[in-house]
Amino acid sequence: MPSQFFGLNIAASGLRASNAALNTTANNIANAQTDGYSRQQVTQQAANAIRTFTTYGCAGAGVDTIAIERVRDSFYDVKYWDNNCKYGEYEVKSYYAGTIEDYFEDDGVTGFTSVFNDMSNALQSLVSNASLDTSKAEFISKAKALTDYFNNMYGNLQELQEDVNLEIKQNVDQINSIAEKIATLNKQVNVIELSGAAANELRDQREKLVDELSEIVDVQITELPIYDSNDPTRETGGTRYIVQIAGGQTLVDANDYNTLSYTARSSEEKVNQTDIDGLYQIMWSNGNEFNLTNAAMEGKLKGLVQFRDGNNGANFHGVVVDGSIGSVSVQKPDGTTVAKPTIQIKVEDDYLKNMQECTLSNTGGVINIGNTIFYYDDWSYDQGTGVYTFTMNEDKNDVSLTESLYGKDAKTEDAIKYQGIPYYMEQMNAWIRGFADKVNSIFTSGYHANSKNDTDFGCIFFTANKATEGQYTADELKANEGNGLYEITAGNFAVNDELIANASLLGTRKEFGNGPEECEKVKEMIDLLTSKEKFSFRNGSADELLESLLADVALNASNANTFCTTYKGLQTSIDNQRTSVSGVDEDEEAVSLVKYQNAYTLSSKMVQTLTEIYDQLILQTGV
Repeated sequence: MPSQFFGLNIAASGLRASNAALNTTANNIANAQTDGYSRQQVTQQAANAIRTFTTYGCAGAGVDTIAIERVRDSFYDVKYWDNNCKYGEYEVKSYYAGTIEDYFEDDGVTGFTSVFNDMSNALQSLVSNASLDTSKAEFISKAKALTDYFNNMYGNLQELQEDVNLEIKQNVDQINSIAEKIATLNKQVNVIELSGAAANELRDQREKLVDELSEIVDVQITELPIYDSNDPTRETGGTRYIVQIAGGQTLVDANDYNTLSYTARSSEEKVNQTDIDGLYQIMWSNGNEFNLTNAAMEGKLKGLVQFRDGNNGANFHGVVVDGSIGSVSVQKPDGTTVAKPTIQIKVEDDYLKNMQECTLSNTGGVINIGNTIFYYDDWSYDQGTGVYTFTMNEDKNDVSLTESLYGKDAKTEDAIKYQGIPYYMEQMNAWIRGFADKVNSIFTSGYHANSKNDTDFGCIFFTANKATEGQYTADELKANEGNGLYEITAGNFAVNDELIANASLLGTRKEFGNGPEECEKVKEMIDLLTSKEKFSFRNGSADELLESLLADVALNASNANTFCTTYKGLQTSIDNQRTSVSGVDEDEEAVSLVKYQNAYTLSSKMVQTLTEIYDQLILQTGV
């Protein structure tokens, strides 16, 4: 049988419930513009009825406030994270592809087409004034402008690669920072929720961090209940929150988290000949590999890696030749010689057999043989057999070469089927090497104005600046003709200094003893510039290089822009759906404010009414 004050308890429960609802509404309104905040609502239920032993059996006991919970749908979170990593990847590609497109765009003055046409016009003028050194000097000057163009492009692309590399480092730092924050929040959430309360604001902060993380790399979230070790069927209220990235690699597990570390490659560890020194290799801090070319990885990190290292799938790979382990004598700086181990790798792809397209590092590098990492100092190539011979670095290698490696696959890196910076570098190098070889063949088979006999030919026209000082000589380049002038790159491409100093050494004449106006070699050069039969690059003539490169970069930029726009639109759409569930609607909260205010007023009125009843009952009746 309830007491006479039972109604007052019921009214008081209504006051408490309405007060909680008003406070929650006030909190929602205050956080209406807070990024990442989830709308909260009070969960109420009727209190357990009391048995009255009367005909009606039970009497209602008021209302219980069960919890203040977030209104959030995890389905939209997962959709948002999945889309956000794709948006992050293509946003990066769109930006950097647009940058390369700007680099290659011809401004009418310093672009490739403009510089190439100036050189062509100077050649045409030279035909009419073949005996004048000033005309020859003018042509040589325009050719130097062409080499300067490639030198500048090489420098621009290397600077861009450095920018991308630094952005990779910044993203790794951000991943580590987010991982630490999530692990800290996991601990704070469990401290609160083990006591039975809901850590709504902390959960919002945690999901906001996952939003940020999902743009950098793909994420998978798992939250598991923690059970009582003494009673495996009882949930404690705590949870185990797990964050996995890059195709399932664990970043955060409850209060514990892993971090990524980065190590700069030295000049002896480069993958591509044109790579800058110091490209970062990413590892887990516990020493386990973090595969940057993981096919399952998405997000900004994937886009950055593909742009920094993308080789269009043209990586070095082959098979170790049976019985190929040997040695070679190498002279040390002090003059002594030492025997270093070598190993031979046979290749099959045409681009690996053509030194004109070769991208192997010439300062030493890393090669993976049978899933074991080896360092090499140098390499050579036999065009007749299609076999590369690598001279290994015993000081760095932890494992010796053994016969167990015979028949094993070997590669310098994974194939990245994206046209990144190394691809554009390789395209320029291939054109330069082929063009320089043809031009040198023309002028070194001609006679110059000072030729003394029929063996006194003109000097080479194009060469390369050495890393230390000086240029490659004709004999040094001739020794490597079979290797496609591998030493020449867009970065060191140069006109022979001898010609710049003395234009009369240009071999313009086809026959020894002909008059100064004879310029058959100049005419051959003119044909070379426009004829696909004389020189062809990607099925185009020499002057169509820019069209080929711009076609590549324009297509990449267009694709990246399209996907970026698409995923941005989806991001907005999904976020709107998510906000429609968890966001604060000020009009809706205004309605709730009035509703809970009325409920509070009515409960207060009930207390007032009961007070009057008790006053009448106690003071007026004398009970």
